[in-house]
Formats: sequence, structure tokens, C-alpha cells
Amino acid sequence: MRYLKFFLLFLTTTAFAIDDGSPGLEQRDIEALRDWINTKRQVTVKERGGNLSISGEVRAELQSTNEKKNGIKQRGRGGEVQPTAMRAWDVEVNLMLDYRTDRTWATVKIEFDNNAGTTTGSFDKLSVERAFLGGRIVNADTYTMDLEIGRRLLGYTFDSKIQFGSFMDGILYKYDQAFDAAGDFYFHGGPFLVNENIDQYAYVGELGLLNVGRTGLYTKLSAVYWDTKHTTHKARNDAFRFIPIQWIWGYKFIPGRIDKIVTTYAAGLYNPRAHGTVVSNGKRQAWAWYAGFSVGELRKQWDWSFDINYQWVQLQAIPDFDGGGIGRGNSSKRGLYTRFNKGIGAVNGVGEGVGAGNYKGISVELLYLLTNNITVYQAWRQSVNETSSIKPTFSYKQYEFEVIYGF
Repeated sequence: MRYLKFFLLFLTTTAFAIDDGSPGLEQRDIEALRDWINTKRQVTVKERGGNLSISGEVRAELQSTNEKKNGIKQRGRGGEVQPTAMRAWDVEVNLMLDYRTDRTWATVKIEFDNNAGTTTGSFDKLSVERAFLGGRIVNADTYTMDLEIGRRLLGYTFDSKIQFGSFMDGILYKYDQAFDAAGDFYFHGGPFLVNENIDQYAYVGELGLLNVGRTGLYTKLSAVYWDTKHTTHKARNDAFRFIPIQWIWGYKFIPGRIDKIVTTYAAGLYNPRAHGTVVSNGKRQAWAWYAGFSVGELRKQWDWSFDINYQWVQLQAIPDFDGGGIGRGNSSKRGLYTRFNKGIGAVNGVGEGVGAGNYKGISVELLYLLTNNITVYQAWRQSVNETSSIKPTFSYKQYEFEVIYGF
């Protein structure tokens, strides 16, 4: 117990010593794998009437990427963007702590994500990816109300294959109710901070009905209100001129022949704030959609899961800082309306805006549980312009391989 206290003190001290710069974004959490890891807690301590659990991941990762813009190679030796690698190796450690009582809880995820290499490696990339506390306000027979405050990725709570790649530092209200015939209803949403210097906040919410009529059918409707603060900087205003509204329909079932959970899904997204601009050639590019299916879940050794989906995203469907889909590679990190994301830097001209949209492509993911602790993850992504008339033209292909040890 004494050593455990020293370990927790070290983690706490480290968390408060973190630089206040923007943390790097990692690949979205793999939901099935995360759920499995939650069952693998190996350290549980009862203290002060609650349960403390500690878990973690050690990852070794390779990303092999081929990216061209206007026919010009972007990455690797001789590429236009330097220094960038065609084959990038990473080492990553994630430490998760959860403390729970009957009516309250707190969770922390500290991420150490560094580039590999004797001369190209990094040793200081540390971020607090998740840190929030919560409590149950109402615990009724058929419904519950919870309130949580702190940090999380939007994609940790809200569902999408193409957005929710940014952080939510704010308050989350959760209402969940079970109906005998209709299914399981929920609403999750709340405000979060965007820019404290200009007192800018955004608002997010998702309504869902799961297992509709006890058939396996589900639907989710979400929206994010980013366009909440206007300044004298027009390009910055354009960067936040987004209210993406997304509607998902899906169906879960177990075919008799393979005895594995199969999920089919499709979603449409619309941004009513889209408008004709210089970078969009005066066109209004407001729509996006995706569709796909997945097979299997990771529960025990030798389990596997497979997911494939097609994504079609117009230029102004989602903000340049909130992309969560295949994307365009964008090794130069050029924003939609300005040199950098979020309206920062010089204003883009004709054929210069990139951002997180104007692509169509396919994403394939395969996970295999080699042992009760070791997961092998592989992914293939590729995309091209959704609208070739809006420059720059590009092509993007990426193969990713990870070995993940969860404990």
C-alpha cells in the first residue's frame, strides 16, 4: 500500500506539471477494445468507501503514408513538407485511473506519445487526454441523471466516423432511461470552453434510442454549435461557422452462421452555416455521409473484429480542427480558411484551403486478440478529392500497424 501511494503521488505531481499547450490528438479510441480493457483491471484498492482501479496500455506503432498534393510528393525524403516521414514509428504509454463510489466517480488518462528513433525520437510528449469527475443526481427505477465536469475527447462520448476529434473541456449532463417496449433512450450534452481569452463557448448534444422495439435497431441525432462568437477577424469567424447536425441509423444482430455480433450503420451530416467563399470557389459545400459495417468484438483470446466504411465529406461540412475521419493526410497542417487550423495565420487564397473535408474514401480496421493482453491492430485508409474542381487536388493512402499490450 505504501508503494501504491508513492506511485499515485508521482502521477498526480506529473499531471499538474504539464505544459498548458495544446495536447496532440491520437487515433480515436477503439470502442470494443476499450470496453475489454475495462474488464482487465488488475489493481483494485478499497479506500475511503470507494474503489480505485489502475489500468494501462503500451503501444508500438507504425504508420506508412503516401500523400500527394497537386501531384507533388509531400512526405519522406524529397517530399515538399520537411521534416516528415513516410514510415513513422511511435511508442506510446497510456495510464488510466478510475475512482468510484456509489454515487460519484473520477477518471484520468495520461498519455505519453513519442516518436521513435535515436536521432528523430522525442521524449517529452505528454498530455492529459482525459480528466473528469462526476456524480449521480438522480437514481430512479427506470432512469438516471448524471453530471460530469472536466476534459475528454468529444469522440469518447459522442458517436461519429468523421467528426468529434477535438477536446471537450466543460460540463456534461447525461440522462438515460429504459422503456420496456420502445428501447433505451438517452440525452448527453452540455457546454464547453473554446477560447477563454474571448469568452467563447460551444455546445454539444446527442439524442439516442438504442435497441428500438428490442429489435437491435438504433438511432442517434447529434449537433455541435461552434458558431457562438464573432470578432473583427473574418477568417477566424469563418473557421467557427459550423453547426454540424448528424443523424445515424444502425442495426445490431447475430447471424447464426458466424455467431458474432454484426453492426451495419449509416449516417448523414449537414452544416447549415456553410456558405460560398474564396476557398470553396463560391460553392456551398455543406454535406457529408458515411456507411459501413463491423463484425465481432474483443472479449477473450483469439477474438477478432473487423470494420469497413466509406466516407464522403464536402469541404465545409466539419471544422478543420474537429475532423475524426480518414481526412486528406494534410502533412503541412494547413487549415480551411487560414494557414493553420482555427482561423490562425495568413488567410488562404484560391486553391490553398485544406481543412478536414473535401474527400471521399474507404477505411478498413482489423483487430485480433492474440492473448488476453496483447492485441494486434491493422488499418488501411485512402481518399481523394470529393470535388476535383476545388483545389488543391490530392491523394492519400495510409497503412497502420500496432501491437497493444493492455493491463
